[in-house]
Amino acid sequence: MKTYQPKASEVKRSWHLIDADGVILGRMATEVARLLTGKNKPSFSRHMDMGDYVVVVNAEKVKLSGKKTKQKVYRSHSGYPGGFKEVTFAQMKKEHPERIVGHAVAGMLPDNRLKKDRMARLKVVVGGENPFKDKFNG
Repeated sequence: MKTYQPKASEVKRSWHLIDADGVILGRMATEVARLLTGKNKPSFSRHMDMGDYVVVVNAEKVKLSGKKTKQKVYRSHSGYPGGFKEVTFAQMKKEHPERIVGHAVAGMLPDNRLKKDRMARLKVVVGGENPFKDKFNG
């Protein structure tokens, strides 16, 4: 018996809506990463991009456990001398709450060639209105 290998033309992508209101960030990010990779499908194959589209609404209402709301810091470096930046969770939540969810999900995805395409299927929305209503089947 031969092992079934799915073809790129056979991939069916569906849309999932996740409400981040009052949900813990890390637990939500693992579920979103699972949907983006396609691990919820029986035809999952590691070398192919089999994942679905995910829309996360109410990104500004996401929660963190413990003291992370006061202690968590997002760090980056431009590559130039003196290009080190630190942004606290409170600042990020006030200015760009959608980046919090995107950063958490990107950390849950494997670092390979498929990561960019998977992240392109993640749509994070500030507020409760879903702008992708017409894409959902039901």
